[in-house]
Amino acid sequence: MSDVLFLILRRMRAPLIVLISLYAVTVSGLALTPGVRADGTREYMSLFHAFYVVSYTATTIGFGEIPNAFSDAQRMWMILTIHLTVIGWTYTLGSIFALVSDMTFRTAVARSMFTWRVRHVGSRFFIVCGYGQSSAQIARALDRLGYRIVTIEQRPERAAKLVIEDVSQPLIALCADARFPDVLRDAGIDRPECAGLLAMTSRDDVNQTIAIGARTLRSDLQIIARVKDATAQQNLLALGGIQVVNPFETFATNLALDLDAPDVLRLEEWLTDSPDAHCPNRLGIPAGPWVIVGFGRFGRAIARVLDARHIPWRAVDHRGAGAIDDEQHQLVVDDDTDRALGGADIAHAAVVVAGTDNDAANLAITTLARRVSPKIYVVIRQNHVADSVLIHAARANMRFVQADIMVHECLQLIKVPLLATFLRRVATEGSHMAAAVIESIQQSLGRGAPRVWTFHCDVMQPGMFSAFFQSGGCPLPLRLLQRDPYVADEPLACLPLMLARGSDLTLLPAAETTLLPGDRILFVGDDRAERLQRRYIRDVTAVEYARSGVEPPRSWLFRVLRARRERAAQQRASQVGRPDESAS
Repeated sequence: MSDVLFLILRRMRAPLIVLISLYAVTVSGLALTPGVRADGTREYMSLFHAFYVVSYTATTIGFGEIPNAFSDAQRMWMILTIHLTVIGWTYTLGSIFALVSDMTFRTAVARSMFTWRVRHVGSRFFIVCGYGQSSAQIARALDRLGYRIVTIEQRPERAAKLVIEDVSQPLIALCADARFPDVLRDAGIDRPECAGLLAMTSRDDVNQTIAIGARTLRSDLQIIARVKDATAQQNLLALGGIQVVNPFETFATNLALDLDAPDVLRLEEWLTDSPDAHCPNRLGIPAGPWVIVGFGRFGRAIARVLDARHIPWRAVDHRGAGAIDDEQHQLVVDDDTDRALGGADIAHAAVVVAGTDNDAANLAITTLARRVSPKIYVVIRQNHVADSVLIHAARANMRFVQADIMVHECLQLIKVPLLATFLRRVATEGSHMAAAVIESIQQSLGRGAPRVWTFHCDVMQPGMFSAFFQSGGCPLPLRLLQRDPYVADEPLACLPLMLARGSDLTLLPAAETTLLPGDRILFVGDDRAERLQRRYIRDVTAVEYARSGVEPPRSWLFRVLRARRERAAQQRASQVGRPDESAS
């Protein structure tokens, strides 16, 4: 607001001085000009009456001559006053209109309003830097999760569209460059309600600068950055504290998982899918040589996966993306797509990747490849959301949609960070472990995609503090958390997938595992199980009820009465045991 006030005072200084000076002269002159009463005696108007008359005259209201009819001298002065004040107000209003239309002033007002709205956000929010296809989908998903969205977009045409975004809570948007630290501060990066920052612009260097700046301003904040360049990715990972999502590498990793351990990919897709979705089938990528059309960063990421598994491939790129020395991996450069595919020996290929940055070209490549080999496996890349109908028409076996991958990966990191750790651990164990996890989930919970959440044994919460420190030394087994806190004999529809104790990770922990303070357990189950399990965190009596099946007293009076009954029972038991001791 100080910038707005400074601009107003600076731009309106001359008009205000002129207007105040005109009012001072006209009011003083009217007060000094003599009037005439009805009896013919002179009368001078007070300063208050003079200011009142000049005010309604200058604003063209015209109430009349008060308190008495004006003399000719007063009317002559009023004629001069009318012309002077009209000129003064015309100059002042023109300056106001020029100030309001000035882009610098409008930017300062928008920045001040943005800062004020962020300062008054009372709920958790995410800062999204850059608002493209991926950012829009992520923002809508976070809105459904109950988060507010604070958006920083540098392009004015995109920033102007944010007000009509279909979300339950209006986006708080600012047209600015998020690389500047003061912009991030105005966006609330240092506020406790800020849950994280997503650097989602279309340029790797900008995302890298934003992520590093955010990491410097607040080291404990969850920061997710989208990068496509391997160098930028390594730089951010080396800095630490920044979660990097490379859509090309992510897609290539999924291909590698399907080639090496398809059940690991099935498990990942299932646990991160929408509720009630069935466990997906394997991608079924056939064995044989590949043809990669479009040898940019996307094509090279796939090529690295194929090289690691000694799968032959050839590349086609009209722009000549770079020479390939290996004869087996030659680069075919030709403006004619049909002739280029023939040069890449598409007739003997098992898989074709239509991976250019042009959706129409990718559809043409798919059509030409199927004309030569009708049963060829097609991987197609979609670049723009507006071309989704075009890409669907290709009926490809697999689609690469950058926005979908970004939403999938970012939500996985935001919603359940422990899930990513679990999936990496399962991937190291191999496909047999993934198959065992899938079978355990389906046997316990059915075939629909379960909900995933983390239960934290946080002793700062009343329920966990009571369970660990006020239970008389009784251990807390994992199976208690799988019971209904309202009906102790009824199990909850949930299954523990992993126990994280510091750096130690235990997959599919046993039900009798004793929990310790600080443990985190990754559960899968339904919404009801997650909702009821939270009672063990908030309610100090929930764990005791799950142990004994008896509702413990909640009020101070009933706890005192129970303690008296227990002491009386102990005294009776000791008295009964004394004769036996004397007899012996």
